Amino acid sequence: MTDGEPTVKRGRKFDQVLSGARDIFMVDGFEGASVDDIAKTAGVSKATLYSYFPDKRLLFMEVAKMECVRQADSAIENIDMSEHADKVLTQAAWQMVRFFTSDFGQRVFRLCVAESDRFPELGREFYQSGPALVREKLVSFLKVAISRGELEIDDLALAADQFSELCKADLFPRLIFSIDMTFDERQKERIVTGAVKTFLARYAA
Repeated sequence: MTDGEPTVKRGRKFDQVLSGARDIFMVDGFEGASVDDIAKTAGVSKATLYSYFPDKRLLFMEVAKMECVRQADSAIENIDMSEHADKVLTQAAWQMVRFFTSDFGQRVFRLCVAESDRFPELGREFYQSGPALVREKLVSFLKVAISRGELEIDDLALAADQFSELCKADLFPRLIFSIDMTFDERQKERIVTGAVKTFLARYAA
């Protein structure tokens, strides 16, 4: 696709293009995805695709943002906020661990790191649609848990960030340095259980 400073343009088939691109990226990844395959799957011409996304990186990033928001919304919808803090945090931890250990989650992160110098906006966009969104959702729940007398927290943003980092313990560094590429449920459960217990040891009322 074209060089320079491309921008995303919206139109009638914008969502259609995104849907097709997501299907291709999820199977072929960023490098393996071809514009021809994306256009064919989306049911649009290459000219239409180019008119919305003149750069494949922009298209991938838009798909990544959409997926991050979808994952966050899905996580909230599937979590019963009326449950006690330990149960809600356990469910949230599973959502986070499963996403960043997924193939798609890894591809998004690696693309942002690889292209951070040339396209710093990719990193900013990913942060806003990923980590920043997770923090916002967590802070909202922590306020509820505090109001119910289950938690005692002074710095909500810091506590939310700490919980996210606890969920990355051991597994995330091993992914980043390509020591391991997949983990079984027992390995993930170890991290989830440890994250929740450690967090509650610090903040439980």
